[in-house]
Amino acid sequence: MSEAGGGRGFGYSVPQRAPWSLVAATAALCLVSATSVWTAGASPMSREEKQKLGNQVLEMFDHAYGNYMEHAYPADELMPLTCRGRVRGQEPSRGDVDDALGKFSLTLIDSLDTLVVLNKTKEFEDAVRKVLRDVNLDNDVVVSVFETNIRVLGGLLGGHSLAIMLKEKGEYMQWYNDELLQMAKQLGYKLLPAFNTTSGLPYPRINLKFGIRKPEARTGTETDTCTACAGTLILEFAALSRFTGATIFEEYARKALDFLWEKRQRSSNLVGVTINIHTGDWVRKDSGVGAGIDSYYEYLLKAYVLLGDDSFLERFNTHYDAIMRYISQPPLLLDVHIHKPMLNARTWMDALLAFFPGLQVLKGDIRPAIETHEMLYQVIKKHNFLPEAFTTDFRVHWAQHPLRPEFAESTYFLYKATGDPYYLEVGKTLIENLNKYARVPCGFAAMKDVRTGSHEDRMDSFFLAEMFKYLYLLFADKEDVIFDIEDYIFTTEAHLLPLWLSTTNQRISKKNTTSEYTELDDSNFDWTCPNTQILFPNDPLYAQSIREPLKNVVDKSCPRGIIRVREESFRSGAKPPLRARDFMATNPEHLEILKKMGVSLIHLKDGRVQLVQHAIQAASSIDAEDGLRFMQEMIELSSQQQKEQQLPPRAVQIVSHPFFGRVVLTAGPAQFGLDLSKHKETRGFVASSKPYNGCSELTNPEAVMGKIALIQRGQCMFAEKARNIQNAGAIGGIVIDDNEGSSSDTAPLFQMAGDGKDTDDITIPMLFLFSKEGSIILDAIREYEEVEVLLSDKAKDRDPEMENEEQPSSENDSQNQSAEQIASGSQEVDLVGQESPEESSLNSHPESLSPADTDNAASISPSGQNSNPTENHETTSLDGECTDLDNQLQEQSETEEDSNPNVSWGKKVQPIDSILADWNEDIEAFEMMEKDEL
Repeated sequence: MSEAGGGRGFGYSVPQRAPWSLVAATAALCLVSATSVWTAGASPMSREEKQKLGNQVLEMFDHAYGNYMEHAYPADELMPLTCRGRVRGQEPSRGDVDDALGKFSLTLIDSLDTLVVLNKTKEFEDAVRKVLRDVNLDNDVVVSVFETNIRVLGGLLGGHSLAIMLKEKGEYMQWYNDELLQMAKQLGYKLLPAFNTTSGLPYPRINLKFGIRKPEARTGTETDTCTACAGTLILEFAALSRFTGATIFEEYARKALDFLWEKRQRSSNLVGVTINIHTGDWVRKDSGVGAGIDSYYEYLLKAYVLLGDDSFLERFNTHYDAIMRYISQPPLLLDVHIHKPMLNARTWMDALLAFFPGLQVLKGDIRPAIETHEMLYQVIKKHNFLPEAFTTDFRVHWAQHPLRPEFAESTYFLYKATGDPYYLEVGKTLIENLNKYARVPCGFAAMKDVRTGSHEDRMDSFFLAEMFKYLYLLFADKEDVIFDIEDYIFTTEAHLLPLWLSTTNQRISKKNTTSEYTELDDSNFDWTCPNTQILFPNDPLYAQSIREPLKNVVDKSCPRGIIRVREESFRSGAKPPLRARDFMATNPEHLEILKKMGVSLIHLKDGRVQLVQHAIQAASSIDAEDGLRFMQEMIELSSQQQKEQQLPPRAVQIVSHPFFGRVVLTAGPAQFGLDLSKHKETRGFVASSKPYNGCSELTNPEAVMGKIALIQRGQCMFAEKARNIQNAGAIGGIVIDDNEGSSSDTAPLFQMAGDGKDTDDITIPMLFLFSKEGSIILDAIREYEEVEVLLSDKAKDRDPEMENEEQPSSENDSQNQSAEQIASGSQEVDLVGQESPEESSLNSHPESLSPADTDNAASISPSGQNSNPTENHETTSLDGECTDLDNQLQEQSETEEDSNPNVSWGKKVQPIDSILADWNEDIEAFEMMEKDEL
């Protein structure tokens, strides 16, 4: 969770390398002059409407906080669907997500300074008394060092900061005598053993009672931590040192930051996601601004703001230059490899990067902040919330949304920077969506799937710590807050630390390790708040002019630029540029032309081949334009074919004893064979084919005769497999993915294409299952031998006749229990959970497999007819102006399913163990993101 900072994005400039006291003193001026600059750019919101929205935020907070206190306290968090508290050890484990819970009333501590910001001073005083009376920090529980630092230590320090402010005002907290600070100091000492490593990087977890190394600690064996986990300590630890005079905390946090800086990749100046805490080797070498790294960058800049140490600003600016050079592809922010930063490391973005526009405001780089924020807002308008991850063509990659506040944070800072009332309307949309889709009787529930609107029984503490704070401040005028917010800086959890700490208890020797490793050009660095006269050149429509080209970025392809036609070259005999409709993946000349246009091939781990364009790699500017046009044409061609050929997903339902239709598996359709949407479903027992890949005449035709054949993906076309099992007498076929661990939970389904030939001879239905779903059938065969399935366009009701045939017995009970265990890996199928291709926008990219796996090979003929549709749009940027699109070569077309929200796949009675197993698997899939914040 990365929060941008403190309302000090820019303002009046002060002399370069001014004494920090002057910088701190003038910091409060940074945003004042900007607040009225942009009211001409949009219709201003009336004072009455702002007050109404502010009051609405207060009511929403009361609803969330009141229900926590009534139904959950002293538990760490509220479970809003079941109206009870989440106590670690009493609820099923959610894996790493639960490392934030330490039986220390997490939500109450995280909400302390929010109460003051929202003018609930009496409630704040009561809450502080409850913390001092009830909270125990000496529990035998293993917690995340990162989460405990930003939420609990930060919450205690933020509460202390505002407690002493209120005490000075003379009305509230007159009894307060630094009790919260003493608790914070106690917690700080409990966290220090985590730093007992040769590198100085902390262990990711620690036992609050027993520390690290003791046998009772049940931790201390970890070797890796995320960069943000180790690099998001300096604000809280330095503040603790400055408040108490105990320098050890700031020293340990500085040492960790120094080590991360030293281990950056020197040629790219980027850092990876995960690092070995003992050796300093990078474990995950991809780099971005989202999960796993985000708040490391944030704390470098904010450490300079709070502590006045120039080395932190030098490091941030060095990293920021690398980010804008490699990761920023406006409006996108795409992960790259630290050793090969011109290559994208993944084709999707996670929700945590939504903090970055706010950090850019603090930096004073407004234009890219506006661009990325607008892109994110368009995604929100499509899905109501920001999905945990979404692809570069803005489809849902991970559908959860745990009510994250990062986008609201950036919205607040952009409004402070521009004064544009547009951002008030954005905030209004956030309020409406929260009330309409997330509000439940006992609070606000996280979204399990933003596409279906389904809920999850969780309300994380950061929702109260941050969301309501930023939304209230967005609509509040200066007089609506009882203290000057500009005197404080926000931590990554939006806790408030006073700027006067910069001149308090400065006992740390500030060795500038930055210059030892890199030569810095001071002319490239901003040492002060940038002047608004430079940022906003007298254009009241500045922000609007940046946003306008991005208004339809989610729903349409990138707007076309002016394409210069090289008529002179054509007349001189030069060949015209390659057109998408003429492209053939097997033509070496075409591949050479792609290279000239700056279009390169990337072979992904899952077997796909991806097309990426980098304009700077093109032979000339004209070739770069040709490359952009080629990518856009490929997108449009792909999108058109998707709409023409897209098929919805199908269902494989296990109907035999002891399942009786309770297990329904999501299956991908085929573009050939029997269409299950137009014909009656196919029912039969399953049997494995020999050879298992089905690429030659079957050697066990008697085994598959009259049955549904199971075949493995790979080594030949899908159509060839279908013909071979059909010739053996099979009545249907199920192709199981050979990519171990693949699942419809995390990968978009695709439809199996033909082989470019006439497939009318194939008359049996063919469906595709990912490895996880296929394993459920294979496990059932091993357990029960005879397994009957139903292939259909949607799940049918359970089979009461077969279920009634079975007489209840202990044996059957045992088998039922075993069946439930097998089914625990299955997933309830719901078409609402899939996206419609008509909703896709920016680009379409064909997915393909490696040459060794030629199922579904797409032939893109010179006549301009692609035999297979394409999908999964990828984007990069061309000179920072227009999104260019990572189309992928298609040796195999894997087309994401169409969705129909009006179609139901039936109901599946799923045992609780199965539901929890699926839940844990989902949590494990988010492990890296959750280490950063959940």
